[in-house]
Amino acid sequence: MTSLPDGVATVPQTGAPEEGVGSWTRRVPVVGPFDAASALATLVAHAVPGVDRVDTGRGEVTRLVETSAGAVAVTVRLTPDALEARGDGGDPDAVGALVARWFDADADLATVHTVLGADPVLAPLLARRPGLRVVGHPSGFEAAVTTVLGQQVSLAACRTFAGRLAAAYGREPGVVGADGLRLFPDPGTLAGAQAAELQSAVGITGARTRTLLALAAACADGLVLGPHVADDPAALADTRARLLALPGVGSWTVDYLSVKVLGDRDGFVPGDLVLRKALGGIDARAAARTAEAWSPVRAYALFHLWTHTAY
Repeated sequence: MTSLPDGVATVPQTGAPEEGVGSWTRRVPVVGPFDAASALATLVAHAVPGVDRVDTGRGEVTRLVETSAGAVAVTVRLTPDALEARGDGGDPDAVGALVARWFDADADLATVHTVLGADPVLAPLLARRPGLRVVGHPSGFEAAVTTVLGQQVSLAACRTFAGRLAAAYGREPGVVGADGLRLFPDPGTLAGAQAAELQSAVGITGARTRTLLALAAACADGLVLGPHVADDPAALADTRARLLALPGVGSWTVDYLSVKVLGDRDGFVPGDLVLRKALGGIDARAAARTAEAWSPVRAYALFHLWTHTAY
């Protein structure tokens, strides 16, 4: 059984929810095999209090999602065969597409298995979890903010900071099924925050506050953080350069966001401490050289090493 981090509670197991007027269900096909258990464990590890609600008994995550038709509380059930999204209102088709990207539903597992299966380090991990996915995030901006909050602190501290930020600057849209969940603050709201108030509300340093405000201002001014960016090499390079130009944003943050948010399936984070320990305590340069053999699916190698270390 996966243990829950502080501040993340499961909801009681109940029967299937009743659907009312305006409710919908979307079955999102997944290329098999699909490691639903590992994906759920990743959700648990990164859940933000007040923003994500994880039910490990039912294998579900619930959160608010913004669509062109308004905010909607979406519950996604993860099974080895498919992803099932439920909601009430909003744009069901858009939510279905978002869920597919979030959980890497159409992963090119044939290439992953061919490349990683030939490697003596990765082959045993692949055999243990053949359906492991690169789990992304439904909100690129939220993921970028939580990544900044997580710089040089524990994952538990990061969740605490993110929960405080959501409580102070997020909003409750009052939609069906929300049950007290809040929308994470949008770029414009966060960019307009006063530095001293933001620092006090979240409990972070002045330097980290400046980074958050700069990131929010850049996104409010048109910096797009989404999984489609990696489809255009020039756009990916430009987005990485714009992120690196922000105060307090370094290579680890940009590499991580390239994998988690920008959709770069050949992305890698050679400077990550957990990764380097998993590879025997080597330095970042050695990690980068080792990963050359895993191209063009280095992001999957990264997730296999992270998952093997964590679980």
